[in-house]
Amino acid sequence: MKEFRFRFILLVAAIALSIYLLYPTFQDYQNSKEMSSILDQKREEIKAENPDYTRAQIESAVSIIEDSIKQDDPSIAEARLKRIKLGLDLQGGMRVVLEVNTGKLLEKLANNPDQILKSVLAEADMEAQRTDEPIVDIVGRKLSERGIRLSKYFGTIRMDDGQIIDQLNEDAADAVARAMEIIRNRVDQYGVSEPSIQRQGSRRIIVELPGVAREEEAKQLIQGTALLEFRLVKDPELTIPILENIDRVLAIRLTGAGADTLFQETTKTDTTVLTEDTTTASDTTQQLTEEEFRKQHPFFAMALLDPQGRFADAYVQEDNRNQINYWLSLPEVQKVIPNNVEFVYSAKPIGFQEGKGVYMLYLVNKAPELTGGVITDASANIDPNTSAWIVNMTMNSEGATDWARITGANINKRIAIMLDGVVFSAPNVNSKITGGRSQIEGMAGQEEAKLLEIVLKAGALPAPVDIIEERIVGPSLGQDSVSAGFNSALIGFFLIALFMIFYYRKAGTVAAGVLVFTVLFILGVLAGFTATLTLPGIAGIILTIGMAVDANVLIFERIREELATGKTVKASVDGGYEKALSAIIDSNITTFFTGIILYQFGTGPVQGFALTLMIGIASTLFSALVVSRLVFDFMVARGTKITVG
Repeated sequence: MKEFRFRFILLVAAIALSIYLLYPTFQDYQNSKEMSSILDQKREEIKAENPDYTRAQIESAVSIIEDSIKQDDPSIAEARLKRIKLGLDLQGGMRVVLEVNTGKLLEKLANNPDQILKSVLAEADMEAQRTDEPIVDIVGRKLSERGIRLSKYFGTIRMDDGQIIDQLNEDAADAVARAMEIIRNRVDQYGVSEPSIQRQGSRRIIVELPGVAREEEAKQLIQGTALLEFRLVKDPELTIPILENIDRVLAIRLTGAGADTLFQETTKTDTTVLTEDTTTASDTTQQLTEEEFRKQHPFFAMALLDPQGRFADAYVQEDNRNQINYWLSLPEVQKVIPNNVEFVYSAKPIGFQEGKGVYMLYLVNKAPELTGGVITDASANIDPNTSAWIVNMTMNSEGATDWARITGANINKRIAIMLDGVVFSAPNVNSKITGGRSQIEGMAGQEEAKLLEIVLKAGALPAPVDIIEERIVGPSLGQDSVSAGFNSALIGFFLIALFMIFYYRKAGTVAAGVLVFTVLFILGVLAGFTATLTLPGIAGIILTIGMAVDANVLIFERIREELATGKTVKASVDGGYEKALSAIIDSNITTFFTGIILYQFGTGPVQGFALTLMIGIASTLFSALVVSRLVFDFMVARGTKITVG
């Protein structure tokens, strides 16, 4: 039996690896069931204890509980990360196809656009929809037919039409890239798990948002114009008292103590020197245990202030953001926050503590001093003085005038540069800035500087985005699709297995057993590459089951022919596999190439089908030529009689 040792070890290793890769999927399924049960129970308890809570407040509280459970058990997040992901059609959610309106972009880029150009742009847009030819090329051709040079509207008088077309094509491609960056930034902040954002063609973007239930909110999220704002950051003299009031209100709410009693207990506490380790705070704070401090100062226990008191921005660990947001939304807390200010977070962590991101929480004016519409250009460069990456901004004449006035009136104050409600930078104004030029410092590297450049350009020159296709899949419909797909695969498997056993007897039983390994290998590969399983993907698996049987049919028929000539069982098995090999390889390879073409040029459902088809073909070949051959050779060596019909 030594001749089977290598193939046996290979088979066992393949099975073990597939089970290992699929275990996180099983674990995530079990975790989801348990988590759903726990959260439903907590939701009912919160409703009973707080009948005045709105639905949003209840869900916010439940979200905090869910985050706490995940934080206590890291294996939950790890299993979800490694599981087989479900596509939009199986999980439910929203799929939107967006198209960047290049015609509107060109109109905005044009110098003094007249009625002729607007007419040409309208005609070009209609023609581009029919032919998929780039709008820029169509516009160039139509203007040339009218005897008009492109330099009349674009570029400079010294540029020829070819140079201008190249520049406009680059601007159009850049507009699509910026639109994708804006959408991805918004979707990430929206909290959608496992979104899919991909480019299709020259100006289309496909956005899939699994699990999204509020369609209008999602449409507004991905279709709205990027909002770039410059807002004043409030001084510590105003921010500190507001934070103290918030902390006092929350302490009263959480402890149930009266305001007078709580005030007497905390009068001597120096809130400007709070740190993560409460034993290093003020003398009064030193006398408090960590638990007592959290009860008397719940807000400052999660939103830490600068120990040196240089500014009033708070440090918030990412795990505490939901709790802070929930507290800030409470009606009693809203009463102590002035109507003209609001709290906002930094766009990214400013550091990490114990492997978790720490964000800055700023208090800024609600009304912006200036918006991104005045930005005409932005570029990422290296500061020659410090060798650090910076982003230079250029404004139009109106913006330059306003920027000079704003910076002149707010010297030694900070201005937050915000996009879509989060702060990318909050530089200090050292002097009045004239000429409409300024720069943002503090970039971590080239990648961050380039990203901020794209963000600023997107705010300055947004390309209109139109929704040309929209599809909503409800969660119940997604679950029905999962059940229907699973049942179809199961029924197909049993019908094919029964036919093989009935027609080919013992050999058919071997083929039916090998089918189990084929499906196991397919799912294992999907899990190993963290691929997304879709409904067409399930169809590809079902088709693979049939193709796997097809390979066995070719082998069995050749074995039957060899046995009919009077050869021994061993010689018949060897001859059957040898003569069927070329036909099996030819048929599967051609199908595999078809799958590659479908995956390369298809989108969405077509790619899902092609992916499982290609994985299925590889698994089929391995099962038919290695697994089933091993079983037959082992049976022959043991002297077991093989019946092929």
